[in-house]
Amino acid sequence: MLLCVPFAGAGPSFFHPWRALAGDRWRVTAVELPGREKRLLEEPYRNVVQAAEDSVDAVAEDVGGAPRVVLFGHSLGAVLAYELVHLLTVRGVPVERLVVSGSPGPWTQRERRASGLPDEEFLERVEEFAGFRHEALYHPEMRDLILPVLQADCEMHENYVPSTDEPVTVPICSLRGASDGLVSADQAQEWVKATTEGFTYVELPGDHMYLVDSAREVLEVIEAASVSGP
Repeated sequence: MLLCVPFAGAGPSFFHPWRALAGDRWRVTAVELPGREKRLLEEPYRNVVQAAEDSVDAVAEDVGGAPRVVLFGHSLGAVLAYELVHLLTVRGVPVERLVVSGSPGPWTQRERRASGLPDEEFLERVEEFAGFRHEALYHPEMRDLILPVLQADCEMHENYVPSTDEPVTVPICSLRGASDGLVSADQAQEWVKATTEGFTYVELPGDHMYLVDSAREVLEVIEAASVSGP
């Protein structure tokens, strides 16, 4: 089972195309956070640790008795997945691997921030970080729905402080777009300090949001890491 944790502003539907690409190798599912899609009317989180603590019951139920469980998270999703691995481990839920993407190690905070900026400056900063602006943000009605969630997500990401200094006890694979101007190669490799087990690092073509066009390649990396072991 591949449990995906959405990045800032995204919802579970981003990962729906991954199901067909994964075929019978993985059952692909995703964490559904408040403020988007089916939970649109709920208040979004502004704290990563709280989001993980409030989500772990549903995640543990979704995982069920799956023989293989891998967590994948990109950017904000990476640190949220990291917190979930800690919580699932305490519960005795066997996690095979954590795959983080587009993220520095959990103890490194971003120097340039978007949180707290006026709306248009905020969007310009996020566009600079991500390398593109989602077309929905050009439509006033969609923008009114998406902007508050994106702002809350950025706030909780940029203010994130890990719940513990203890590393996880599962292998970590860190992915990065080779042209990512937001997260350096050195920062992406900081995750080696976040695990007591094996660590691998892989670069794929593209910038910070490389995974938008590289779902197949991401799944191949995850599969290869799982086959090769720690």
